[in-house]
Amino acid sequence: MSSSFVLSLVTFGWLACSILYVSLMVYRKPSLGHVAKLSAFLVLFAHTAGLLLRWKESYDMGIGHAPLSNLYESLVFGAWALMAVYLFFEQKYGNPVFGAVPSLLAFLAMAYASFSPGVDSRIQPLIPALKSNWLIAHVITCFLGYAAFGVSFGISLVYIVKKKFPHSRLASLFTDMRVLEEFNYQTIMFGFLWLTIGIITGSVWANSAWGSYWSWDPKETWSLITWLVYAAVLHARSVRNWRGMRVAVMSIAGFGCVLFTYFGVNFLLSGLHAYATK
Repeated sequence: MSSSFVLSLVTFGWLACSILYVSLMVYRKPSLGHVAKLSAFLVLFAHTAGLLLRWKESYDMGIGHAPLSNLYESLVFGAWALMAVYLFFEQKYGNPVFGAVPSLLAFLAMAYASFSPGVDSRIQPLIPALKSNWLIAHVITCFLGYAAFGVSFGISLVYIVKKKFPHSRLASLFTDMRVLEEFNYQTIMFGFLWLTIGIITGSVWANSAWGSYWSWDPKETWSLITWLVYAAVLHARSVRNWRGMRVAVMSIAGFGCVLFTYFGVNFLLSGLHAYATK
């Protein structure tokens, strides 16, 4: 069984999970929440197995590198990180109704990676700049940050729905507004910490690969913009006591920066990170 086959099955697994989470929102049956959560953990296990199998396949081919080096692998790992972070917080807060957005995003990332003709899924040798132990540290930390911001994006959408339509059937599914705010704050803090580490490891890696800690490459610049947006969110919350709608809107704007950092820079701008589109 190849990693491509396993990961293709995982794609439809995340679709099934998103349907279960949406069904929970529509029918409001606790049993659906338990099934959705169990299914998500099972698909995450298969997703992990697929990544490890791809890693093994690269060594069998004599290439031998972690599956984190191109667009296909980063999409696959990004989907894994998103659901791993989400399930961590679901386990912590015990409310499965937030799962529809993360699982749908994971499905879309996997579907794009698996079925888009513009994405090459073949295992390829690393270019010289990527032959560094910093690759794993940098990519993992950045994607853990992005994943947490994706979860925060979903929570922010839920908060806005509940705030704007407090008496709707959909709003009645969700927990107390203060719990939503705390949940959102915790995920943003988690993501900000990992993105900070990701930028630091990226700078060290850049110095070893290109002789400079910072070169204002488009990817570096937009990573910094994203970092500044979330830093502003945390600063405004702690210093100016911003809560609720303001934080939710800024979180959504921040996730827009995350998407542009990943997709927009890759496809619209050129720079040292152009290999990520291959």
